[in-house]
Amino acid sequence: MAETLLIQPDSKFIEGVMASGGGDLKKCFQCATCSSVCSLSKDGFAFPRQQMIKAQWGLKENVLSDPGIWLCHDCGDCTENCPRKAKPSEVMGALRKEAVKRYAFPRFAGTMVSSPRYLPILMLIPFLIFAGIALTQFDGDLTRPYVFAELFPQNVLEALFFSVAGFVVLSFAIGVARFVKALRASGADGKILPGLVPSLVEIVTHKRFSNCTVNRARYWGHMFAFFGFGGLAFMGTVVGIGSLLGLMHTPLPLLSGWKLLANFSAGLILLGITILLVERARSAETRAETTYFDSFFLFVLAGVAATGILSELLRLAQSAELMYPVYFVHLILIFSLFLYAPYSKFAHFVYRTVAMAATREQGG
Repeated sequence: MAETLLIQPDSKFIEGVMASGGGDLKKCFQCATCSSVCSLSKDGFAFPRQQMIKAQWGLKENVLSDPGIWLCHDCGDCTENCPRKAKPSEVMGALRKEAVKRYAFPRFAGTMVSSPRYLPILMLIPFLIFAGIALTQFDGDLTRPYVFAELFPQNVLEALFFSVAGFVVLSFAIGVARFVKALRASGADGKILPGLVPSLVEIVTHKRFSNCTVNRARYWGHMFAFFGFGGLAFMGTVVGIGSLLGLMHTPLPLLSGWKLLANFSAGLILLGITILLVERARSAETRAETTYFDSFFLFVLAGVAATGILSELLRLAQSAELMYPVYFVHLILIFSLFLYAPYSKFAHFVYRTVAMAATREQGG
């Protein structure tokens, strides 16, 4: 006698997926066109058809532990060819958002970063931190001008940002541990460590993304923004450690190799994001499908690059009255970019890498 499978739909989960960008989920009637046209869908890991029906049925734990939602690169080929306009690509994006919230540590942070109503609180936190640092350094004398280094000493900023980095690493470690446990329960039992390097190479080169046929410009937008972010993160880490050890002193000379790398990386970020925004502007449908979760990390990253360049230009112009407020905003955005990384779209990089590594032996 065949084993009886009891299906217990989670109606709140269905509502959450539809509210997160998968509003046309119910239009899907399982014709399999999406999986047929997807160049990344493979035997054993056929998506997004399987994930569509799991989401329709409200199988929360089952679909959020499915590596297929991360093997998908949001090309848009499936949505473009769907005869029912069910928008499978947007549903997969909504599922990834729900997965980030599911594995987040602490979980309330995942909920806050994914919702626009918490944005004032998220920005207020770093504002109060940096305002508090400035107040502790202020000696009460309003008759003299203060330089930024007096109000925000380098050693204080280094201690703060390295503490944030430690918290982010811990958050990602716990989130990944939860994710791996779920992957194992779903049957993705491939060895992860051997697959990490080749998976990272595929992600860094955007190899799978290049196979997409729709929205080709997004390939370059993602590529430029990705390498720009990587360049800034690398430069910031090296300069931070160098300053901590007394080997470097900021501000760096204008022609310093590290300064040139920072400016080049910031330019790449702005170029990449401009390409992505232009693509959105050209399509009313794409604008309508763009969610707050998609935009949060993108605009914070753009803000970091723009305020960084602007503060540097204002410093060179010796416009202290404008430079200091701009740099204050720059610090707030950098803090937000990294503190909220485990709960924003940046988390895709981490979870996608793990999912690709875990399924590599099985052809995922």
